Amino acid sequence: MSGALLTGLSVVVGCRAADTDGITPVPQLLAFLPWLLAPLGLALLLALFARWRTGMVWGVVVLGAIAWFTEPYGRTREPVGSPVAELRVLASNVQFGRGTPSLIAAVRRERPAVVFVEECEYACSRALHNAFQRADGPYPYRESVEGAGSDGSVILSRFPLTKAAGIRATMGMPGAVADVDGHPVRLQLAHPKPPLPGQVGLWRHELGELRAYASADKATPTLIAGDFNASQDHAAFRHLLDTGLRDASRLAGSPRTPSWPARTTPALGAQIDHVLVSEEFSATGAAFLPVAGSDHRALLVDLTLHQPG
Repeated sequence: MSGALLTGLSVVVGCRAADTDGITPVPQLLAFLPWLLAPLGLALLLALFARWRTGMVWGVVVLGAIAWFTEPYGRTREPVGSPVAELRVLASNVQFGRGTPSLIAAVRRERPAVVFVEECEYACSRALHNAFQRADGPYPYRESVEGAGSDGSVILSRFPLTKAAGIRATMGMPGAVADVDGHPVRLQLAHPKPPLPGQVGLWRHELGELRAYASADKATPTLIAGDFNASQDHAAFRHLLDTGLRDASRLAGSPRTPSWPARTTPALGAQIDHVLVSEEFSATGAAFLPVAGSDHRALLVDLTLHQPG
């Protein structure tokens, strides 16, 4: 039993060390890398009771590796230019629209400048329009991909938006360019396919499309937000950060706060909802908000846009 546990854990940790997501079930387990300490503790305990010295040494090595890789990944350098604008951003997966009423209440309470909504099907889309865009509503600007189930996505903004191509993917990923107090900012909603068994290649491809988007224009401040279906323990997500993007949650001091599944957070879960920003942004706060009816918590971040250094 101890040997089987250690073998399985070693495969997962080995893929993390080799900078690859491997094949099922490795990508699914990598999302919960810090929580693998629980089965590792069981394996060490069994090795101890059996007086299996090799197993105890093996377990300690795996323990050290997990501890090492639990450290946050990515850059944290602060912008050097002068601040020119502040904006609050909220990203929320409303799970097939079920969390829409709770999200609307959160938006009214927190008053973000830009809102990214994933799994916003037709009824959700209409509800957001009715709540915020009728007769001088607070969000006069909008870009969306209309769709049923998990396919629909919406960006709401207080800032003027110019439509952008977005990313062609299984689920809606609209894009835009916002005029933030006279400064253009690229906005891209993220919602790649999750790494379900048999769909890991598609998940990896769609995260790669986000990486290509981030790399395409490094002269314009960029903000990518949404449900990435990936954590910092996934190689495909780290490759996205390697373009120079930073995770706003980490900048604000919350690099490991779980956002999914909502029923077990914050005691247990993975941070797969992110707001990624280019080097022109700093982050002063991040909060994960409950959204009744959804299996995700919403992510609210306070950002400051700086002049390029």
